[in-house]
Amino acid sequence: MHCNFVTSKLEQMKITITGSLGNISQPLAKELIQKGHTVTIIASSTERQAEIEKLGAKAGIGSVEDLAFLTKTFTDSDAVYCMIPRANYFDPNLDLDAFTRKIGNNYAEAIKQSGVKRVVFLSSIGAHLKEKSGIIQRYNEIEAVLNTLSDVSITFMRPTSFYYNLLAYIPMIKNLGFIAANYGADSMIPWVSPNDIAAAIAEEITTSSQGKKIRYVASEELTGHETAKILGAAIGRPDLKWELISDEETLNGLISAGMQPKIANGLVEMYAALYNGTLAQDYLKNKPAVLGKTKLTDYAEEFAAIYN
Repeated sequence: MHCNFVTSKLEQMKITITGSLGNISQPLAKELIQKGHTVTIIASSTERQAEIEKLGAKAGIGSVEDLAFLTKTFTDSDAVYCMIPRANYFDPNLDLDAFTRKIGNNYAEAIKQSGVKRVVFLSSIGAHLKEKSGIIQRYNEIEAVLNTLSDVSITFMRPTSFYYNLLAYIPMIKNLGFIAANYGADSMIPWVSPNDIAAAIAEEITTSSQGKKIRYVASEELTGHETAKILGAAIGRPDLKWELISDEETLNGLISAGMQPKIANGLVEMYAALYNGTLAQDYLKNKPAVLGKTKLTDYAEEFAAIYN
């Protein structure tokens, strides 16, 4: 999208996937296995091993924070999919910047040492920004580190706002009867389904290519009001509203819910950038010609099941 990129489809490949059996990695693994590829799934817990093998994949049990393990597991892979695991934002001892940076650097080093030639990295909308993007600023840094690797073709997948992030608003809807945030309302939110991200990754990782490429993936563009209306209809609250509140009110709400203050600040800054338009600037210039097939009305059924 941002550079010259030569592509062709690859036949049976050995593909290593990080992210255990998460929201993206599981549908991705299923699709790749179905297409006849040999898949290794990296998971940190042996408890996942049987479930991984049941899918028809090999289990690589170890931590992405362990460089020697990563390098060994990447070796002999035709392609690897790398993502930063989710962290616990309520852990007072978590250094999110250090955690993210370490794993990003480990990926770069393991790719270099293992000699793997095809990489898909799960980045984020807003990764073009060097500052004022809150908790996703590190993705700008990791993309820069991975960009220094020579003789490796890399696709930086930049998904938009995940549908499942809406689950965090369930307690608020139940207690207050509305969604309140410092973004959304009358402004557009580009939403995405993990299934649509997985489909896009499957396409990229099985394509032979040269160079570095950025690919955005989104499923639907809706204002906060439109989002609330769809969710409200699914949960039997047709009058559900999305209220715009200040950055300070949002911050206080997150901290009073027990979130680590530094991370809460980073989240508020990220959402403010989404609301003022800077976060989606590059996305709007380079957005996919076709949006993913999973719409919010589809996801709303899952949301309603969890809500109830």
